[in-house]
Amino acid sequence: MSLFLSKYSGNIDKKGRISVPVSFRSIVLAEKPNTLVLYPSIKSSCIEACSFKRLEHMSKVIATLDPYSEERDAFETIVFGQSVQLSFDGEGRIIIPKFLNEYAGIKDQVMFVGKGEVFEVWEPDSFEEYLNKARNTAITNKNVLKNL
Repeated sequence: MSLFLSKYSGNIDKKGRISVPVSFRSIVLAEKPNTLVLYPSIKSSCIEACSFKRLEHMSKVIATLDPYSEERDAFETIVFGQSVQLSFDGEGRIIIPKFLNEYAGIKDQVMFVGKGEVFEVWEPDSFEEYLNKARNTAITNKNVLKNL
């Protein structure tokens, strides 16, 4: 399994298109179906992105929850109800829907952040703020990974 790694900045053009980093595109395009799925993150004020195969895996995990639980309903509403499937154009670009850009506070620049099985799309200043908090959390909790 390939992992989404590193971070990349990008600009949204006048037509609303953004070029997805080649290394991220290649992971999505290697899977069937080779569509990119975007949805609002349930952890941060950003957009999460993954392959359709990953979304299918999430569906199986969510399906293990009580069908009448508030938690399952919330996950289904956010992850499935607000997911969009996108295909890349010939230049490797996508158009992020307005509601997702608004959720993440994205205007004309983005930061793509690899997170292993998913990647996130951030407003750059928001990501820098989050990165500082994440760094402190990782340093404080480094013993969790002591067996590596």
